[in-house]
Amino acid sequence: MPQKYSDRLADIQQAQQSTLCVGLDPDPDRLPSHLVDEFGVVRATSYFIEAIVDATLPFCAAYKINFAFFEALGPDGLKVLADARRCIPADRIALADAKRGDIGNTARFYARSVFEEMGFDAITISPYMGSDSVTPFLEYTGKGSYVLVRTSNKAASDIQLMKSSDNQYLYTRVARLAQEWSENLAGSLGFVMGASDIEALVSIRSEYPDRPLLIPGVGAQGGDIEQVVSALQGGDAPYLINSSRGILYASSGSDFAEMSGRAARKLRDQLRD
Repeated sequence: MPQKYSDRLADIQQAQQSTLCVGLDPDPDRLPSHLVDEFGVVRATSYFIEAIVDATLPFCAAYKINFAFFEALGPDGLKVLADARRCIPADRIALADAKRGDIGNTARFYARSVFEEMGFDAITISPYMGSDSVTPFLEYTGKGSYVLVRTSNKAASDIQLMKSSDNQYLYTRVARLAQEWSENLAGSLGFVMGASDIEALVSIRSEYPDRPLLIPGVGAQGGDIEQVVSALQGGDAPYLINSSRGILYASSGSDFAEMSGRAARKLRDQLRD
C-alpha cells in the first residue's frame, strides 16, 4: 500500500530540511528574452522550467505546477506540462495547482487525469460545488488534496469572509465540511491557507493541527515570512510555504537559473529560522 501522503511529505521535508514549495508559473511575458528569441515561447518555457527545477532542487521539498500557464500555450502547452512533471524527481512532491471543482462524474475523470495519467502527488481543489466535487480525489490512497479555504488573492474576502447565521466566517465552514467529507477516505485532506491572513492561519492551524497546509502568498502577495512561521507553530501535520514569482523571476538575464537558486536558498533559510 502506498505511504500516506502527509507522512511522505513529512519524510521528504525531514530529508531536505525544507518546507519550501517552488511554484512553477511560467508567464511568457516574463521569460528571459534570450530564450524566447532563440527557441520561441513554447520551447523556451520548457527549457526555463527544466533549468529552474535543476537550480532550486537542493532547497525545496515540493514543486507546484500552475496548470493555467501551460494550458494557455495551447496543445503544445500540455506537452510542456507533462515535461515539467517529469522534471520533478520522486523524492520531491509534485503538486498540481489545477483548482479543479466539478460534479462527481467529471471530478472522477479530473482525479484520474492528475493522479493516474500525469502522476502528480497532490492537487488543489475548489469546494464550491460540494462534497461530490471533492471526494473523488480523496479516494486515492497516497495522494493529497488541498481544498481552497482562505486564499491570498485580493478579492478573496468577497466570499470567504461572509458570515453565517451563527456568526462564523464562510471559510471556517468550508474547512469543517471538508473535514467531514474526508472521513473514512484513503487520501489526505489538506487546506490552502493564504499567507496574507495571519489570524485565519492561526485559527485553522489550531483547530485542525493534523491537516497539511499549502500556504501561498509569501512575497509577491504580501505575506510576512516571520508571522507565517510563527502562526504555524504547534501543529502536527506538515506544511508547504509556496513562492512562485519571487523565485522564478529573480533575474531575466542569462543568470536566471543561478539567481532563482539563490532566491530559493535564501527563502529556505528564512523559513528555517
